Amino acid sequence: MTMWVFGYGSLLWNPGFEVAESVIATLPGYARSFCMRSIHHRGTVEQPGLVLALDESVRSACEGMAMRVAEGHEAQTLEYLRERELISSAYVEKNLTVHLTDGRDVEAVTYVIDAAHDQYCGGLPLEEQAQIIARAIGGRGPNTEYLINTAVHLSEVGLHDPALEWLHDRVRALAS
Repeated sequence: MTMWVFGYGSLLWNPGFEVAESVIATLPGYARSFCMRSIHHRGTVEQPGLVLALDESVRSACEGMAMRVAEGHEAQTLEYLRERELISSAYVEKNLTVHLTDGRDVEAVTYVIDAAHDQYCGGLPLEEQAQIIARAIGGRGPNTEYLINTAVHLSEVGLHDPALEWLHDRVRALAS
């Protein structure tokens, strides 16, 4: 069976699995935002960072990338993604329909935030997000690196996220 994964953050530039096809896609009903405190990968328990998550929002839609997993790699990809994304159970794994720019609709494994989880922090002002991202460092490196890589990759594939672009510019200014 064909397996698709929807990427909207670090999966865009670091999928960690063999991708057979990538297509720009839209996921209705969710918004990408820095609404998850990162206590493992991009921050610590003492000084959490922020990572992107999909926050359920009826009037929103998130543009990202649908990635088709290489045939024969589905089971190991799902195992890898669960180990990576479900490290603290702040994300919930869902199979959601995404609309591909070529007109196809596919079901994609998608990780969305659990708004009841204690790492959820939706609604933080952008300036507060920038201040947190500018100083946090976790097991996978500086929070700034996560933000910059995501912003650059979105731009490279022609996707625009005004809040992310503002954060990118603000955090670069804070870091210099």
